[in-house]
Amino acid sequence: MNRKKSPLSPHLVSFNDPEGTLKVVKEAVLELWEVINALTSLRPPKRERFRVTIFGSARIQSDSAIYQDVKWLATQLTQMQCDIVTGGGPGLMTAANEGSVAADPQDITRSIGIRIDLEAEQKTNPFVEEVFRHRTFFSRLHQFVLISNAFIIMPGGIGTTLEALMVWQLLQVRHLDPIPLIMVGPMWQDLVTWANQYMIQGKTPLADPSDVKIPYCVDRVIEAIEIIEKAQQQWLISE
Repeated sequence: MNRKKSPLSPHLVSFNDPEGTLKVVKEAVLELWEVINALTSLRPPKRERFRVTIFGSARIQSDSAIYQDVKWLATQLTQMQCDIVTGGGPGLMTAANEGSVAADPQDITRSIGIRIDLEAEQKTNPFVEEVFRHRTFFSRLHQFVLISNAFIIMPGGIGTTLEALMVWQLLQVRHLDPIPLIMVGPMWQDLVTWANQYMIQGKTPLADPSDVKIPYCVDRVIEAIEIIEKAQQQWLISE
């Protein structure tokens, strides 16, 4: 006797049903985004030490003046008991992590690298003591935001610009608590001047005047340290 196959339960979808399968996938992805949106509302508790993220070019060589400036900057911040966070790669990222390790022989602070998997992946620099790896820029950038108490933007390319503008935008829309966004060097001052000219002074304003005042633009790394000192003191007395 031939036995008739039992039909699928109403809530089950066969892979032989392309439309039903696609519908399930779409709904699952949308639900997943809802989960992610909920998780992004969580904020970690106050950490033991103030954390400063330093963004900058991966192409700067160790014999350049700016490399030595960033290394010195990270050294000074580490002596102030700050953790140093970078993208964990070469160039100015290495300079910052190197300065952190050099100033911390007793291993009190942390030299952190937040990496991204790329087709031509750069190796994690040898001065990273704690490394995190991401497959997407979105999750990586979100971790920078979650763990940082201040950002210092050194000269860099498209990646550094992306990082700087992301933090700037989050501060603008108040999706990030007010923390220092410090831009070092003339290239960033030119960016802020451009934003002021085209977004504020145009016939139809595209932003509020206060928005272009969010970044601190400084000429030298020592000026960045002065801003960090004040922010760290406020952080230490906060709940």
